[in-house]
Amino acid sequence: MEPGDVFIVNDPYRGGTHTPDIKFVRPYFRDGELKALLANTGHWPDVGGFTTTATDIYQEGFCLPPVKIYDKGVYNEILAEVMFYNMRVANDRRGDMAAQLNSLAMGAKRLDEFFDRFDSDTVFACVDELKQRSETSMRECIAEIPDGTYQFSDTMDSDGVDEGELTLDVKMIVKGTNITFDLSGSSPECRGPFNSPYSNTVTGTMIAVKHVFWDVPINSGCFEPFDWIIPEGTMLNPRPPRSVSGATTETCCKIVSITMGALAQAVPGRVPADYFATGSNICLGGTSQNYGEYASLLLFGGGMGGNPDGDGLTNGNPAVGGARNGSIEITEQTVPFLFTKYGLRECSAGDGEYRGGLGVETALYLREGESYLTFLGDRAHCGPYGL
Repeated sequence: MEPGDVFIVNDPYRGGTHTPDIKFVRPYFRDGELKALLANTGHWPDVGGFTTTATDIYQEGFCLPPVKIYDKGVYNEILAEVMFYNMRVANDRRGDMAAQLNSLAMGAKRLDEFFDRFDSDTVFACVDELKQRSETSMRECIAEIPDGTYQFSDTMDSDGVDEGELTLDVKMIVKGTNITFDLSGSSPECRGPFNSPYSNTVTGTMIAVKHVFWDVPINSGCFEPFDWIIPEGTMLNPRPPRSVSGATTETCCKIVSITMGALAQAVPGRVPADYFATGSNICLGGTSQNYGEYASLLLFGGGMGGNPDGDGLTNGNPAVGGARNGSIEITEQTVPFLFTKYGLRECSAGDGEYRGGLGVETALYLREGESYLTFLGDRAHCGPYGL
């Protein structure tokens, strides 16, 4: 690493999640010494490929190991042009990259201002203190859980290629102030795109933990009390080049779901019933006379689980993030689709003293040209569990 370097990576087997999640990493130097790494991730709606029936990562689009998009401040134009040549709507992706690079530049500027005010010893003493406080706070939360093994399983409809349900199983083993997540009871790696790389699986369990112990600050310290058993060759730790394009929106949602199910046994009364647990990704792409070539991604919400204090939220976000649709009217201006319906699905909440939230119904009409629509979703066969 040198001053002026910026790395780009989206390889799911080298710390990534799936190929549309593009990560940029910028080393931060001060007085000739490497002090920190600035990083961000952006979901690019298209990196080439066709993901809903992919059986290996080569079908999922352009894949990059960690390489330099800037080398000592010099832009790697050849690499960039090869990347964008393999993507359907290249100008939009250029804009995505510019936004991410600019945010790293702003991060470096803010760090300069920080180190102008405080010396390195003070800064990193504070970093160490924050990590220690986070670890201590997390251990205090775990100490309140009775020692034991809390197990929970759920299924996914299929892998999108072969028939047959997939099993996701977690054993949450609590001992003192430590927790081990054992996911070895999950299905073997599958042919379709719903395998989850190791880093994505770990993330799913920790998202669930943070939904319950939400006041623990997020940094590396809060990970210290946890260990993971995720055997290689299972769908939650697949071997390359298994397809993983559905990992973040579908499999990670379900990892959150089963971990919450185990936590509900460990800390009853603090965990809501299961939520819709699917990303419901709709991809629209095609060509038309007035819109040219386009590729767009729509994300729809669903019902959140009832909780001990009241009904679940209606039209909520997937637990893996806050991604939601933008303005429907703007979408209709950028792709040749008309929304003829977008509303709540009545009677979809489930029963209970405190019911779950309502799901969403939508309908689209193609106004011109040729298009394809792909839908990536789950929960057609097995609904969310109650508590």
